[in-house]
Amino acid sequence: MNIRFDGCVVVVSGAGHGIGRAIAATFANLGAIVHACDLRPEPLAETARVTGATTKVLDLTDRKAATAWVRDVEQATGQAVYVLVNNAGGVAGQVMHPIDEISDDEWQIVFDVNVGAAMGLSRAVATAMKKAGAGRIINISSGAGLQASLTGIQAYCSSKHAVVGLTRQLAHELGAFGITVNSVAPGFIRSNPSTEVQWESYGAEGQKALVDRIALKKLGTAQDIANGVLFFASDLGSFVNGQILQVDGGR
Repeated sequence: MNIRFDGCVVVVSGAGHGIGRAIAATFANLGAIVHACDLRPEPLAETARVTGATTKVLDLTDRKAATAWVRDVEQATGQAVYVLVNNAGGVAGQVMHPIDEISDDEWQIVFDVNVGAAMGLSRAVATAMKKAGAGRIINISSGAGLQASLTGIQAYCSSKHAVVGLTRQLAHELGAFGITVNSVAPGFIRSNPSTEVQWESYGAEGQKALVDRIALKKLGTAQDIANGVLFFASDLGSFVNGQILQVDGGR
């Protein structure tokens, strides 16, 4: 099958580096009209340069701004978003602390940047997708959405479980309108400054132990995650809905 997205509008959040940039580049190379956002302007500018995507510096914890961005994309392209990839998320600069030392603000911001951002953009694209009778929403969750997190960060693990729940619920709600909602759950991918800090924190012995727990005995890449997204977005995944695809090498 010749997979192409010529003329299709694809929106990717968290596209400033790593997995998000690889996803944006993959769709751009397949003919899509890619719009991408990130909180950090410098890496996002590099994404625009290497992918040709139209980019927007955006804080997705501002739900009104997120909705306005989607409306701008719809107006600029004259069509509904066909593929939304909710990739934005992370640990918000946090490291593991015991639960009795976690503040309300520390807990809430991680939820806002993970499940809150995914909900906001999904809500924003839903109306036009339903009118079009077609669409793909793909949420990047995590292995931490299916089991305990390697980070040890309680809010991160909990919020990624919530992304899985959001995926399954929206799949049932939106399926009748020809919209599929699925999730890719990456294993540990060295793809951004946070994961590099995490990787270095393990030391040589911990790094080896992590890789030894993977059946393929190697770490994956950002492109491996983009390939999983591509499956859900393409016609190959047209009858796949509400599913979580673990892309982790067999952890």
